[in-house]
Amino acid sequence: MNEKKMSIYHEIHRLHRLGFNKSQIERKVGVNRDTVRKYLAKDFKEMSEWTYTLQNRAKKLDPYADIILEWLKEHSDLSAAQIEDWLLEEYPELQVGSSTVRSYIKYLRDQYAIPKRKKIRQYEAIPEVEMGAQIQVDWGQTKQKTRSKEEIKLYFISFVLSHSRYKYLEWLDRPFTTQDTIRSHENAFRNFGGMPEEMVYDQDNLIAVSENAGDLLLTQVFQAYQQALGFDVYLCRGSDPETKGKIERVVGYVKANFAKNRVYDGLDDWNEKSRSWLERTGNHKVHGTTKKRPDSVFLLEKAHLKPVSSIKHKDISFRNSITATVNKDNTIRFRGNRYSVPLGTYKTVGSNQVYLHEKGQELVILHKITGDEIARHTLSLEKGKLIKNRNHGRDREKTLQKYRTAMIDLFEQEEAAILFIDKITEKYKRYVRDQFMVLEKSIQTYPQERDAALAYCIENELWSANDFRDVAAYLNQHKPGDIPRGIESISSTASSGIQVSTRSISEYVKILGGEVNE
Repeated sequence: MNEKKMSIYHEIHRLHRLGFNKSQIERKVGVNRDTVRKYLAKDFKEMSEWTYTLQNRAKKLDPYADIILEWLKEHSDLSAAQIEDWLLEEYPELQVGSSTVRSYIKYLRDQYAIPKRKKIRQYEAIPEVEMGAQIQVDWGQTKQKTRSKEEIKLYFISFVLSHSRYKYLEWLDRPFTTQDTIRSHENAFRNFGGMPEEMVYDQDNLIAVSENAGDLLLTQVFQAYQQALGFDVYLCRGSDPETKGKIERVVGYVKANFAKNRVYDGLDDWNEKSRSWLERTGNHKVHGTTKKRPDSVFLLEKAHLKPVSSIKHKDISFRNSITATVNKDNTIRFRGNRYSVPLGTYKTVGSNQVYLHEKGQELVILHKITGDEIARHTLSLEKGKLIKNRNHGRDREKTLQKYRTAMIDLFEQEEAAILFIDKITEKYKRYVRDQFMVLEKSIQTYPQERDAALAYCIENELWSANDFRDVAAYLNQHKPGDIPRGIESISSTASSGIQVSTRSISEYVKILGGEVNE
C-alpha cells in the first residue's frame, strides 16, 4: 500500500514538472484533485515520513488481531461480514463500521498470506412486491461441528417478508414434519404480527402432494391449516430463482453468515443464538439491494399484514380421531351418551362436523378444520346420559358488556375508544376477552402513550389489541432528549386533552417507519 502511494507521488510530480495542470494530472493518474493537491504540497522527505507513519499507525481492530487470525487460519473461507458478526457476538461493546472490518480483514489476509476461497452463485433480479403481500418460505440444512469435534446435521425453516426482507427462522436436529412446519408458521406469524396475502414455497412434500398444470394438491393436514387461515399458496417450479430468489438468498445468508464454522452446543442454545443473530445482523444490517435496514422497513410493513388467530395443533393426530355431527342443541353423541359443546357451536363450525378423540379417560372434541379444542369431557361408562359442562350454557354477554364499558373508561377520548373497542369486538368475536386483557395490560404498562397509540391505530385501521401494545411500546422507548422529533409532541398533545386524532397519518407513519432518524 505504501509503495503504491509513493509510486503515485512520483507520477504526480513528474507530470507537474512536465507542465500538466492539476485537472490533467487528476485524469491521467486516476486520483481526485484533493490527493493531487496534497501530494504536490509535500516534498520527498515529508512524503516518506507520512507513509511510514501510516504503516506503523495503530488500527482500531489491532486488539482483536489474534482472535481474527485464529478464525481465518481455521476457516480461510470466512467472509468479512461473518467475522464482523462474530466480533459483535463476542464483544457486544465493540463499535466498528463494516468498511473498517473489510479493510482490516484484507490487511490481515495480505500480511499473513491467507487467501479466501470463493464460491459464486448467480441470481436474477426479482421485481419488488407490495407491503404485506408476500412471504417466501424455504428449508435448509447444514453440518456443524460439536465441541467434541463430532459432526451433526441440522435443519432449519426460514421465512422472509418479500418487501422489507425481514426474516424469521427455526432450527431442529431432525428433519421437519408437516406438524413442525405448521408450528413454525404459527411462530413466524406471531413474530411478524400477522400474515400476508400469499405464501411462496418450493415443491416440498411437507406441504404439497403435486402440482399438475396449475392444479395444486396440498397434503391433507397442511390444506386444513391453509384453509383455516385463508392465505394463498404459490408453489414454485424446480430451479425457479426468479420467483423465490429472496428466500434462496436468505437460506444462503443463514448458512454463510450464521452457521458456517460455528460450533454447535445444543439445540436450545443454537436457536437462541440464531435469534440474536437475526436481531444483531440478519434483520439489522443494511440490505444490499434495498439499501435499507429490514427491521426499520418492517415497522411500516407490519401495518399491512392481515391479523391471524393462533391455530393450535396439539399432539392429537386427526388419523386417530372420528367424525361426529354437532346437534342443534349443541351436543354430540358418542357411545350412547350426549356431550355438550359451547353454546353457539352449532352455528360456528361450518359443516357442523367435529373430530372426537379419546385421550385416556377423556373425550376431546376438536374443530375439524383448525384443530382447535372445542370441549373436553370425562368419558361416561353409562348410557343415555347428558354430560354437560356448566360453562357451555352460560350467557357471557352481560359480563363482556361490563368489561367493554370498563375498557372504554380507561381512555380519555370516549368516542375514539368506542370505535376502537367495537372494531376489536367485531373482528375477534371468539377472542374478545383475550383482546380486552391485552389492551388493559398495555394501558397499565404504557399509560402515557395510551391516547397517542389509540390515535395511530385508528388512523391506520389497526383493529387489534396486539397492535395497540406494539405501538405503545415503540412510543415508550423514545424518551425526551433521545427521540426523533415528533414522538414527544404526540405524547404531550395526548396528555393535554387536545384531539390527537386530527394529526396527519403520514406523520405517524414516518415516525414509526424510522424516516425521522435517517
